[in-house]
Amino acid sequence: MIVTVEWKDNQVRILDQSRLPEDVCFLDCTDYVQVAEAIRTLQVRGAPAIGVTAALGIALGARQYTESSLDGFQRHMEQVCDVLAATRPTAVNLFWAVDRMKEALSATSHSNVNVYQERLLEEALAILQEDIQVNQTLGKYGAVIIHDGDCILTHCNAGALATAGYGTALGVVRAAWEEGKKLRVFADETRPVLQGARLTAWELQQDGIPVTLITDNMAGALMQQQRVQCCVVGADRIAANGDVANKIGTYSVAVLAKAHGIPFYVAAPLSTIDLQTLNGAGIPIEERNSSEVTQLHGTRSIAPAGVSVWNPAFDVTPADLITGIITERGILSPHELPMNMQS
Repeated sequence: MIVTVEWKDNQVRILDQSRLPEDVCFLDCTDYVQVAEAIRTLQVRGAPAIGVTAALGIALGARQYTESSLDGFQRHMEQVCDVLAATRPTAVNLFWAVDRMKEALSATSHSNVNVYQERLLEEALAILQEDIQVNQTLGKYGAVIIHDGDCILTHCNAGALATAGYGTALGVVRAAWEEGKKLRVFADETRPVLQGARLTAWELQQDGIPVTLITDNMAGALMQQQRVQCCVVGADRIAANGDVANKIGTYSVAVLAKAHGIPFYVAAPLSTIDLQTLNGAGIPIEERNSSEVTQLHGTRSIAPAGVSVWNPAFDVTPADLITGIITERGILSPHELPMNMQS
């Protein structure tokens, strides 16, 4: 299994996804600020992976405190949590993980700083292991939507690379593949950062799962030719009414799927559901540097100098376009999330 992020030798080791597929290399972070920068610069990305990495970053930050004062430690940890929470605004798993680490800190009562440090590392490692287990459970529930011989269209990367392991949307694909179903994935390239081309295609190749890469503007023609049986994507935040924020271009895929009568599923852990955000209009959408659009992978200019650029990293797909949300609790109706979350 692809190891996206791990705790190794008292450091946070991150697979540098900005270098894929050309180079497979790792970042060994010895400082929580390095972890925050890795999240901010997309060296690690994908909502679940961001949450896990932030938790490990908080555990690392706790170990950087070398004094004995509990008051000083508490102030230090507030700064650590604030720095990591400020890295990406849309992925709710980030804030879920930071809040969970804060709760672990506040629930610990001891006079020794080392006890707090060990407790935070224990919680971060639990978050990592739970993410893998959740994805595997989610994948088993989702595998029922894929039939032998199906072709699945996905957008961006919601695989092992976007999680602590196994994946959400690609976890559904993996589970179906492991059941022996013949299938093929059509991977949108996902402009402008090309997560589909660089990451999804690479990841599926590593597992020997058939994959065909297409440009984003080919999806409609593919559906028109009846070569897609279902669409499965991930999510960075799901509002209480079932609206879903995911990588820019997801909304276009959902509209096309609706027009062609193709099921459109979102695969995400329950931690991605934000019941405090009532609908998609309340989801903060991160806007990124114009160079992602004007340059090809940061190496070659493909637009005239000085041109105006709009570069939102995410868009919102309304619940009405979504067939179901695949979670570790089963496939949920996007219109019944509050009820399902309480059961």
